[in-house]
Amino acid sequence: MLTFDPKDLSTGKLHGYLLSAVAPRPIAFASTVDVDGNPNLSPFSFFNVFSANPPILIFSPARRVRDNSVKHTLENVEATREVVINVVNYDLVHQASLSSTEYEKGVNEFDKAGLTMLQSDLVKPFRVAESPIQMECKVNEIIKLGTEGGAGNLVICEVVKIHIAEEVLDEHQMIVQEKLDLVARAGGNYYNRAKNGFFEIPKPLQTLGIGIDAMPEEIKNSMIFTGNDLGMLGNVEALPTDEAIADFVKNVGERHADIKEMSHREKHKMAQNYLSYGDVESAWKLLLS
Repeated sequence: MLTFDPKDLSTGKLHGYLLSAVAPRPIAFASTVDVDGNPNLSPFSFFNVFSANPPILIFSPARRVRDNSVKHTLENVEATREVVINVVNYDLVHQASLSSTEYEKGVNEFDKAGLTMLQSDLVKPFRVAESPIQMECKVNEIIKLGTEGGAGNLVICEVVKIHIAEEVLDEHQMIVQEKLDLVARAGGNYYNRAKNGFFEIPKPLQTLGIGIDAMPEEIKNSMIFTGNDLGMLGNVEALPTDEAIADFVKNVGERHADIKEMSHREKHKMAQNYLSYGDVESAWKLLLS
């Protein structure tokens, strides 16, 4: 067995060990607004429930390891003292992952991730309409754990209103975990699904994904694609070139001679099959052919 003194490890390596060792971790899909009311949305896996009376949740937007900068979520909760914690189930996990992309301040991650803003009752931040449980919170306290990259900031939130989708409840209005189908975070690219264990989602691009808002309307509004499908499609730096699309059509045409004659629905079904194997590049080339 190897033994380490944390002080002898780089922050990045220690961070990786901790996230892989303490897993799976629940995800706080935190919605905030800045002082001008501009929305922000980002997931955090340093998160849990710590009290029922009063109802307290704590999540921690850590300072970035690479440059010691802070996240927009932290800036917003410091300024407004309000946040909505939305849970992440399997149906929206790719969209939640896409929203973690480090877009510039002022960019609306709801739009980038293709999620719906829902007005809250008691706080200014919006709820995620697609999330089956949404908790409006007031921020009681923020505890800074350090000043260097990797240091956490404990945001202590008191729940002031809970919204729960009826379809995840039983006849006694209790939550059915199988119906809720939560996902949790682990080390690296790994997530954990309550129903059937671990799976992987590639980390969002450092170079910024195009986002769902940049897609053609017939793709954004597809009756075939799920939110997870759209999340995968949105996590590309750029759309394929005309030359790449032409090469794809030429190669695939040997098996699908009618590719150019396909309806949007037929293309979407075929692209969805590519996505099921993680082949986002081919899915885009097909959709744009």
